[in-house]
Amino acid sequence: MSFNIALTGLAAAQKDLDVTANNIANVNTTGFKESRAEFADVYASSVFSSGNTKNGDGVQTTTVAQQFHQGSLQFTNNSLDLAITGEGYFAMSEDLGSQDFSYTRAGAFKLNEDNFVVDAKGNFLQGFPVDESTGDTTSVSLSTSSPLQIPDSSGSPRATTQIYSSFNLDSRSTQPTVTPFDSGTSASYNSSTSTTVYDSLGEAHVLQLYFVKTDPATTANTWEVYGTLDGKNFDASGTETAAGAHSPIDTLAFTSAGLPDVTSPATTFDDVALASGAAAGMSTLLDNGASFSENINVSWRDEAGSANKIPTQYASSFEVKALEQDGATVGRLAGIDIGTDGKVVASYSNGDSTFLGQVAMVRFSNSQGLQQVGDTSWKSSLTSGEPMAGEPNSGTLGSINSSALEQSNVNLTNELVDLISAQRNFQANSRALEVNSTIQQTILQLQ
Repeated sequence: MSFNIALTGLAAAQKDLDVTANNIANVNTTGFKESRAEFADVYASSVFSSGNTKNGDGVQTTTVAQQFHQGSLQFTNNSLDLAITGEGYFAMSEDLGSQDFSYTRAGAFKLNEDNFVVDAKGNFLQGFPVDESTGDTTSVSLSTSSPLQIPDSSGSPRATTQIYSSFNLDSRSTQPTVTPFDSGTSASYNSSTSTTVYDSLGEAHVLQLYFVKTDPATTANTWEVYGTLDGKNFDASGTETAAGAHSPIDTLAFTSAGLPDVTSPATTFDDVALASGAAAGMSTLLDNGASFSENINVSWRDEAGSANKIPTQYASSFEVKALEQDGATVGRLAGIDIGTDGKVVASYSNGDSTFLGQVAMVRFSNSQGLQQVGDTSWKSSLTSGEPMAGEPNSGTLGSINSSALEQSNVNLTNELVDLISAQRNFQANSRALEVNSTIQQTILQLQ
């Protein structure tokens, strides 16, 4: 009997050594969770035996339980490296469209040849669908999740439809000495500014605005605004005008305090709608086969309508306070940003930003019931319960850290101490076997 007891002790010590060695071997494995061998004594008795004299039958391994406490974070320079702070797992699939998910906390992701976000084994990171412009999540069900893909271009160009312009016109300016207005003669206007606009093909064009102060004896504090596109003069309807017959696109009047005079019959500071279309208005100024698909509205303010960004006429130099437009050319991928809520935002060289999806995250009622499948991944089981999906950084789910990796939660110092303890246990049980062998040999010699 003592032989069997010592053998169970040896087996337990060996199991402890194996588990400790596996923890030490994975001390640098991203997302690894250490294990702990748990043991229980073996005690067998019957109604005819005396429990007072029963010594027990050894030890057995009850389970090798993984410990899912948080590992420390290692920060990197790769925005696709993701680490979870708190509870939760990334959902991965082996194939596009597959609903057979595995779960991991190892977030060393990269792009494959088709720009899908994958791990080192080629498994696809799952994401929830979102609204491209607002980023609002439309579903948080795993059944509606799909592999995250990062497109390398922003798609079709966007023609300019809105221009915002705000400035200060110098009240000390006098009427130009040269009349009428001519964009090629600087003495015929007081100030000018320009911005880049885009047509339906994404080609850039220079739209320039000229400011001409009128005769103060006729209309005080009043300015005429003229415009050109790539050097071609146009009027308020967006139609090209001939030399010597240029007409202003708008007239701006100011009060004696230098603020917009909205009561003046000369102007109301309303938006100027420059007509456009495939064969009308501003589109006729283009010679590359493109067009401006909609009217181009020129607004005398900044996009936010700030109170301090309205046009003024003060006794100071000409100054542009705001000059913006909403068009864009085709852009190339410039960067990826992933927030703590898992929202994936792509930034492009043309200034566009697009929400591509939200990293899917799941949790389990019993993480220790997960079935290990290797590669620092797990599958759900009856013991773990069904995966419960949700948005990162909401409820009990943790947040996502971009440009970071969760390191193994193995404490190397503790493991080395456990290794010594397991070695001592193995030696002690080996000694018990040796003593049993010596006693039996002595008994045989007595015969």
